[in-house]
Amino acid sequence: MGRALGVTVVVLAWIPAVLLLDRGASLWQQDLLGLGTWVLLLGLLARETPLVRSQVAVVVAFATAVEYTFSPLLHVYVYRLHNVPAFVPPGHGLVYLAALAFGRSRLVERWRGPLVAAVVGTGAAYAAWGLWWSGRPDELGAFWFLCMLGFLAWGPSRSLYVGAFIVVTYLEILGTHLGTWTWSTLGPTGTVLIGNPPSGAAGGYGWFDLAALLAGPAVSRAAGGASDRVRDWHVAQRVRALWSSARPAVGAGRARLTAGEAGPVDSVCSADRDPTLHPAHPAHPPNLARPAHPAHPPHLAHPAHPAHSPRPARTPSPSATAAQAEPG
Repeated sequence: MGRALGVTVVVLAWIPAVLLLDRGASLWQQDLLGLGTWVLLLGLLARETPLVRSQVAVVVAFATAVEYTFSPLLHVYVYRLHNVPAFVPPGHGLVYLAALAFGRSRLVERWRGPLVAAVVGTGAAYAAWGLWWSGRPDELGAFWFLCMLGFLAWGPSRSLYVGAFIVVTYLEILGTHLGTWTWSTLGPTGTVLIGNPPSGAAGGYGWFDLAALLAGPAVSRAAGGASDRVRDWHVAQRVRALWSSARPAVGAGRARLTAGEAGPVDSVCSADRDPTLHPAHPAHPPNLARPAHPAHPPHLAHPAHPAHSPRPARTPSPSATAAQAEPG
């Protein structure tokens, strides 16, 4: 059995046990039953997503307003002690969570079509019986059955309405049989006949689911922002606490610095400067002079080119000599 069906089984076991214990219970005993119901609801919600937790919170708030309006104020139905027992508001959260868990179980995912058909057929037969063949004509139950048909046809959570029909119908029959609450024969206008219980009471949870779908996301965003602000506030408180605890030490350190006393840091620095504690580092060996590069050998003078020898005198020809010897 998966976790989804496990949640449904736990709820279907817890609420009948509470209704049985409520028989003859006093107000303070009802308060104890309410405390236990709150603990169970919060424990089951701990493993749900923030959106589901917000939707359940919307359902609890909406259902609580409906309870105090229609029971103590309008007397459409009356509890045994003429109050709203402490286990009723969290009980609505458990019923919605059980219907939601049953609707998302593998069983419903696999057999959704046949289950929806079975719910429609069974609900129609129950509404017809309450309207025409029961000892108390049930017009309100027939109206709520029509509401459930509308949610099954156009609602976004068809699987949830299947679970709501099973859980709510079972608990309404059990609660009225045990005398935990009793429905009036007429509505607040005095014109609508009501069975005990109304046959289509599960159709009322379609309105709870509609409220959860409309307001749940906004509540989830608001809760997320509030949790961020709370976390930031806790961080700021921790920082203030750390600063408060460190402030005396900081003040004492400032006073020592002002008075010229050696604080822990100064002592360490003094120890670092004490030559007896830290021997002087040996002087760095001098940089050994590099051997001078041997002088570059002088450029050897190129041998002078030998002087050009004079050209030998030309020997005059005999004809020129004879011409110079003749007189003019």
